[in-house]
Amino acid sequence: MTTTQARTEADHAHGADPHAGHAAPAAAGQQGGHGPHGYSAQKDAHLKRLRRIEGQIRGLQRMVDEDVYCIDVLTQVSASTKALQSFALSLLEEHLRHCVAAAAEEGGAELDAKVAEATAAISRLLRS
Repeated sequence: MTTTQARTEADHAHGADPHAGHAAPAAAGQQGGHGPHGYSAQKDAHLKRLRRIEGQIRGLQRMVDEDVYCIDVLTQVSASTKALQSFALSLLEEHLRHCVAAAAEEGGAELDAKVAEATAAISRLLRS
């Protein structure tokens, strides 16, 4: 894969609008491990996006297998990383709009727990 191909794949990975059509909040209490999540309404778009990222990773494997120039491989690594970060931010936004917003309606300990959970997720994203 050439540098141009890697850039083209990176452009495609960023082509999806992560803010298009936010999920409508589901009933409070249907969060955690069961029931609809904030991303559920956009599940098909998210899966399509993840398949595109998976293709980028496969492209990296091909590049290494074909002994492509180091800098070209690193360019593709960067594009793949940015695509995953963009996906993560989209999920985080949906979590805030859905789960944290629902907890804000309940208030109290539920809100505190969801804010702490979101803060921890943001912290993990910043460290990566």
